[in-house]
Amino acid sequence: MTETKNPARRIRLGMVGGGQGAFIGAVHRIAARLDDRYELVAGALSSKPDIARASAAELFIAPDRSYDSFADMAKQEAARADGIDACAIVTPNHLHFPAAMAMLDAGIHVICDKPLCLNIEEAELLAAKVRETGLLFALTHNYTAYPMVREARQMVRDGKLGDIRLVQVEYPQGWMATRVEDTDNKQAHWRADPAKAGMGGALGDIGTHAHNLADFVTGLEISELCADIDAIVPGRKLDDNVQILLRYDNGARGMLWASQVAIGHENGLRLRVYGDKGGIEWAQEHPNHLHFRPLDGRPELMTRGGAGIGSAGLRGVRVPPGHPEGYLEGFANLYTDFADQLIARITNGKADPASMLIPGINEGVKGMKFVEAVVRSAKSGAVWTKI
Repeated sequence: MTETKNPARRIRLGMVGGGQGAFIGAVHRIAARLDDRYELVAGALSSKPDIARASAAELFIAPDRSYDSFADMAKQEAARADGIDACAIVTPNHLHFPAAMAMLDAGIHVICDKPLCLNIEEAELLAAKVRETGLLFALTHNYTAYPMVREARQMVRDGKLGDIRLVQVEYPQGWMATRVEDTDNKQAHWRADPAKAGMGGALGDIGTHAHNLADFVTGLEISELCADIDAIVPGRKLDDNVQILLRYDNGARGMLWASQVAIGHENGLRLRVYGDKGGIEWAQEHPNHLHFRPLDGRPELMTRGGAGIGSAGLRGVRVPPGHPEGYLEGFANLYTDFADQLIARITNGKADPASMLIPGINEGVKGMKFVEAVVRSAKSGAVWTKI
């Protein structure tokens, strides 16, 4: 781009996917505007040109900046003096790789929904491209940006739990307990299609969130795993239930359960971590609370923005304790941290170190290695498999 960047403006954002009938695109748009750091100015919002144009009109995107393809958008926006600074990719999984590569090749920073892509080969190509270009790349594992999750992470780093021994993470949902993919449910249709979702169903959709959350909080590396994955609903092509035993490189043990056929559960992401000095527990459906149970003290219920919360947990808090914050604010925290990093690039300044917790390309590669190891283990008869 030829324009001298002026930080005293909103970041110009483009979007691939997220048109009419989509879910996650609207979430990203709300998150981007929550702290008023971005303006959506361009989009390739659908693979169907008529839907793309209608969607752009609804979002007040100028007609000449509504594109029929992400390739056209990358090329034309890169040539504009007022072209986009960054692009959010909110498509089904199979389009993450080509869309991200097109943006990176055009010199455009990327915010990509999870999982990173379809396989480890694509992940490593993307990682190489990010290293080559030096561009920013964020992966929206939004649960890492909840204030009490960041507080939990800091507590582990500060040694309040001692040496980590056990990690228990689960993510049960029930919305795919029947063959909902055979209805007009767009979200279910592509998630049950291996060509669009990749090698994992519940594994790729929510299992990667569970894996990333445990990784983010504990900082531990999985050395090997033993996985049992099933398509419980008859005729389903991808898994809808995943149960995994974990061994960590420090000797800790863990378990991960992800299911989309657990009737009665809505979005039950939950993490428990136990060390030799204490344990913590956090649940996404009650995101403003963190339970801390020290070995030699009274159990504590820690609240978002409340007394005793450290700087990591206070960053991103927008309203006083007792006013719930959650899903949208978690996404917004990622977008705001990304904005801080991007403005530092534009002004040749230095980003606040607290803004550097956003999952990026490395976490994306780790996620794909995890998925592939789980599939290998399951296909081999639930044998222990190294990552």
